[in-house]
Amino acid sequence: MSSNAVFAKASPLDALQRWLPKLVLAPSMVIVLVGFYGYIGWTFLLSFTNSRFMPSYNFVGLQQYARLWDNDRWWVASQNLLVFGGLFIAISLVIGVFLAVLLDQRIRREGFIRTIFLYPMALSMIVTGTAWKWLLNPGLGLDKLLRDWGWEGFRFDWLVDPDRVVYCLVMAAVWQSSGFVMALFLAGLRSVDQSIIRAAQVDGASLPSIYLRIVLPSLGPVFFSALMILAHIAIKSFDLVASMTAGGPGYASDLPAMFMYAHTFTRGQMGLGAASAMLMLGAVLAILVPYLYSELRGKRHD
Repeated sequence: MSSNAVFAKASPLDALQRWLPKLVLAPSMVIVLVGFYGYIGWTFLLSFTNSRFMPSYNFVGLQQYARLWDNDRWWVASQNLLVFGGLFIAISLVIGVFLAVLLDQRIRREGFIRTIFLYPMALSMIVTGTAWKWLLNPGLGLDKLLRDWGWEGFRFDWLVDPDRVVYCLVMAAVWQSSGFVMALFLAGLRSVDQSIIRAAQVDGASLPSIYLRIVLPSLGPVFFSALMILAHIAIKSFDLVASMTAGGPGYASDLPAMFMYAHTFTRGQMGLGAASAMLMLGAVLAILVPYLYSELRGKRHD
């Protein structure tokens, strides 16, 4: 019997079952292609134009990228990203690993304690930034509280200090994300073969040595995943800065995402904002591409 005869005898219900997954996925695919990749391409196009308050298609080549290169505020934002991203990633990893190791000891009320550490991750960055803005405000928060309690010489005015305000962003971001890192590593620790740990204990190895020399080195993929996620969060950080410092004092706490928003939507320099957005996309791809490559290569070897 020919294939045409087989399809001819197929019922409408069989045809519907065959096409239903494609029909269900089609709207999502269209939205992703147009609303995500389409707008990336449009932003890339605008970065080569002299667009201001409205899109313009008067192409000026690499002029916007040259302006970005000469823009002092962009360099401040980029330097802040290096400081913020480096400290945020390093401190979040250290605290997250430390908390995961502690919880891996099967302590009492582990579920309750884990929930407390994970709770900040349930909050949006807007809420986190607003709460830490109140907490670190010299006239309202911790500074005023301790001085009212009698510590007249206490000063913690980093939020209004141009040289230290970026460290306030680090504290807020670490507070929110370290619990997530803890959850990642706790899941990895629970997957380690316990017979290896027991064998090391029989050989006389101490618990810190077991974790430092055996357990944690075996969690390389977890380290890499946590690093990629935290770096991605750092590069895209906008809402935390907007709610906590608005880029101030002046533009001392600007990050590239804040720079892009300010120039695109409030300063009427859409072409310059699009160029900064493309450089941010390049930074994200520089992180994601090695991660995806390692994942795909690992699957091929499996």
